[in-house]
Amino acid sequence: MGIPVKLQVFEGPLDLLLHLIDKNKVNIYDIPIAEITNQYLDYVKNMKNQDMDICSEFLLMAATLLEIKAKMLLPAGKNEEGEEEDPRAELVKQLLEYKMYKYMSYELKDKLQDSRRLIFRTQNLPDEIKNFEEKINMEELLKDINLSKLYRVFQSIIRKQEDRIDPVRSKFGKIQKEEIHLDNKLAYVTDYIQKQKQCGFRKLLTEQSSKIEIIVTFLAILELIKVGKIRIRQESPFDEFYITANT
Repeated sequence: MGIPVKLQVFEGPLDLLLHLIDKNKVNIYDIPIAEITNQYLDYVKNMKNQDMDICSEFLLMAATLLEIKAKMLLPAGKNEEGEEEDPRAELVKQLLEYKMYKYMSYELKDKLQDSRRLIFRTQNLPDEIKNFEEKINMEELLKDINLSKLYRVFQSIIRKQEDRIDPVRSKFGKIQKEEIHLDNKLAYVTDYIQKQKQCGFRKLLTEQSSKIEIIVTFLAILELIKVGKIRIRQESPFDEFYITANT
């Protein structure tokens, strides 16, 4: 009688790949595709008794890995700029995005656990104060800008971000969370604008050190616009967006 083997449960094929990359302590930007593919296939072979819907996701990734492995044996193709294309590039992009969302979910889970330890007292404010809402004229705040333009600037900065150091892995191979809190970024952006009096939207985002910092800073800017603490203006359609305090 064979010895039953209990497989470690992964949330999906990308989760399994990240586990293998971490276990082998390899650079996520330079994955040894042959070695990782062989280990991945060994895991898939032991999934015979798993649900077919789950297995199909892992099998699809296995096919992708084999395709990349085959392309690595061929002469490298070149893109429009004449640079050699890496067959692993799209997979690396997916892994980095998955890792970012995975660790953001850990942050949300921590916040949920922290909230369970909080106790709120019942409000006893007078009705005229409790029902007061400061009127914010969103048309006035956003009259000089178009949110789709802001988003395009944000996307261009994300694409140019070349943070070649894995933000959640230390130099010793230990996984760590990058602590980026929205509350802290709200305070940071508010303080930054008060000190600078006026700052460029693009400049503020490009000063952030990682992709996750750019994302949280962008969310903080949108939140401050929403509550009326800052305003963004653009002198002409192709000029920089400028942020100022809404006094």
